[in-house]
Amino acid sequence: MMKYLIAMIVLMLLISVQAQADIVVVVHPSSRLKNLTQQQIIDIYMGRIHAVEDTNRIVPYDQPQDSELRASFYQHLTGRPVAFINAYWARLLFTGRASPPRQVTDNMSIVDIVEKDPNVIGYIDERNLNDRVSVVFKIITHAQQ
Repeated sequence: MMKYLIAMIVLMLLISVQAQADIVVVVHPSSRLKNLTQQQIIDIYMGRIHAVEDTNRIVPYDQPQDSELRASFYQHLTGRPVAFINAYWARLLFTGRASPPRQVTDNMSIVDIVEKDPNVIGYIDERNLNDRVSVVFKIITHAQQ
């Protein structure tokens, strides 16, 4: 019985790892942002910068608070767990120094918002990518095979 249980757990873990897609950071196709560095994405999502080079103000959008995609995004981007990111934003919010990125309900909400506003930046599961948005950065979340 114990061997069966262990085998099932291992199988479930393997399936969940394979199901995880890469994360892409997206902007409006007409945005002057074409490629961003990891550090620029970190600075935007941590509220340290609000514009890049000669662009207008950038408005970042975030996935839902309890989203696995959000946890994966921050872990792979910053190397920190989402609990650290939440605590970081709680401190900044409490002191009034900054506001966290706006949150939406899902990937398609990000696509819809980015499609309508050239100043918005967001991140989505790569499987939801379409021609309504442009990729400026890609986060590899799984080992390349």
